[in-house]
Amino acid sequence: MTHEGPPLETLLHRLAETPAEFLDEPKIGSKGRVHVDSVVADLLRLHGAAPTPSEMAAFTGKDASRDRNRLAVTLLLTWLAADEWFIKHRFNAATLLPLLEGTARELAEQTVAGAFLTDPDRSEEITRITLARLDFRPEGESSAQAQDRLTSLSATERARVIAAARAAELRARAIREALAKKAAEESADKYTRE
Repeated sequence: MTHEGPPLETLLHRLAETPAEFLDEPKIGSKGRVHVDSVVADLLRLHGAAPTPSEMAAFTGKDASRDRNRLAVTLLLTWLAADEWFIKHRFNAATLLPLLEGTARELAEQTVAGAFLTDPDRSEEITRITLARLDFRPEGESSAQAQDRLTSLSATERARVIAAARAAELRARAIREALAKKAAEESADKYTRE
């Protein structure tokens, strides 16, 4: 979050006014109405990128139970990234696609898409994550303030911090065990030499 972005309130207001077309059911098989791949392709074109069919494949659903919420979150992220402030800054496909695919998947694993519109904390979470993944922070906040607020709000960020802490603890435990084993071996070597 090295760059200052738009005011958080502007994006929260935009999210609150998400059009019904972005809230309709994603097309998965014969069900749903919104072709998420087309919406994503339109967003990329707004940013001056030329989407490829292989890039759009990730935005077609095959299994409603697995893909519905992820694609619904993708639609919300697409709506946010279509804000005129983002369009003015023109992001390439390599920057936008991870947001629309990977970030959408992470958010969908933690929260039902509708909660991003009805729960103020979830609305702020999706807005801040959108900014952060594009390397921006809300206007008027320092990087530390923005990161602190994102971590306190975001279930995804909390899960990431917890996973990193667990990994660090496992590494520390492995080091302690290796040191204890080495000390025992050195002690045994010393005992047999005497």
